[in-house]
Amino acid sequence: MVRKKKEESKGIKEEKIERENIPIQPEINIGMVGHVDHGKTTLVSKLSGKWTDTHSEEIKRGITIRLGYADITIYKCKKCKEPEAYITSEKCPKCGSTAEQIRKISLVDAPGHETLMATMLSGAAIMDAALLLVAANEECPQPQTKEHLMALEISCINNIIIVQNKIDLVSEENALKNYEQIKEFVKGTIAENVPIIPISAQHGINIDVLLQTIQEKFITPERDMTKDPIMFIARSFDINKPGIEINKLVGGVLGGALKQGILKVGDKIEIRPGIKVEKEGKIIWNPLLTEISSLKTGNSSVDEVYPGGSIGVLTKLDPSLVKADSLTGNMLGHPEKLPKVWNEINLEPHLLNRVVGSKDELIVEPVKKGEPLMLNVNSATTVGIVSSLGKNIIHVVLKLPICADIKDRVTISRRIGSRFRLIGYCNIRE
Repeated sequence: MVRKKKEESKGIKEEKIERENIPIQPEINIGMVGHVDHGKTTLVSKLSGKWTDTHSEEIKRGITIRLGYADITIYKCKKCKEPEAYITSEKCPKCGSTAEQIRKISLVDAPGHETLMATMLSGAAIMDAALLLVAANEECPQPQTKEHLMALEISCINNIIIVQNKIDLVSEENALKNYEQIKEFVKGTIAENVPIIPISAQHGINIDVLLQTIQEKFITPERDMTKDPIMFIARSFDINKPGIEINKLVGGVLGGALKQGILKVGDKIEIRPGIKVEKEGKIIWNPLLTEISSLKTGNSSVDEVYPGGSIGVLTKLDPSLVKADSLTGNMLGHPEKLPKVWNEINLEPHLLNRVVGSKDELIVEPVKKGEPLMLNVNSATTVGIVSSLGKNIIHVVLKLPICADIKDRVTISRRIGSRFRLIGYCNIRE
């Protein structure tokens, strides 16, 4: 069990209350995916009370650009009937009684805009399940609805709930028509038999039904705590304010999720591929070695973290190395225990029949020598140039190196017009 640390406040030691039976860290990551402006961030806000679009461009443009995170706790009121009993506050708003905490989960808000598909694919690496949002006031499917569902399928994320949002904006007749469109859209896919929950995120309609369905449908996967820890870095940033005194500087912060194992405060860690340096006229990538100075889950400081939920790792890295998500896509683990770094790679492609995400569903043509492909593996995104073709194998030279295990799945996208479009996935071959 993870315990909260003793924290210093104005020179006085204040011990945080430890509740042995209540986990501090969320046990599962749930992705929020779907077409742009279908209500993902609004639903996260309704569930968690946190608005995940905090970047200045996100606020100005009204879309999610980077991955957003928010933790929520699901409570159940013993005095109220289901589904009204499922709430997100300790005090029941209906009867006023104290509710029982039953689960802590982490929401990963992925962008829906077509130009940010790489970010969504990177986010899929840390998702255990997904809510696919579909707006009831638009035709279904929209281009990125199709692309995101295909991305979930390729990423082997089979735990899905479809959320039919914005039912407050349409008549009952049109809501039913949209529901039938959704059913037709998912026919023959991994989402064919998943629940479809009609809601209004804006007005909180049917949120209790959604919470109940999440609790019953999304089983927490088994975690292997005995393996060497591997963390996918999805964010990196400097938390020091301009003008801070040198003796008060703190090291760089890394955000993401653990795939396996446990990380503890004081652990020596390695980050691969690391940072780009020029040596003897050549560009190489050096791994970074540092130490964990503190760990965060939600707003809580903890001594150790395990798989499930998003985490923050405060390191002793120079803050300049982590600015503006510069280490996003790296892997973190114990020194000499991480997978191989690839500068070029052999891939066995599995192509889709048709391009998804574009208005016209074009036939996917075979990969060509010399063409650039966007590759996503774990939380990393890179572009590779196809240098040679073999029997069921393509050799790709990478613009940015990746750290990946031979068992990891690589999604591939091709430039069609002005955008990269998802066309399939690859297995890594030696």
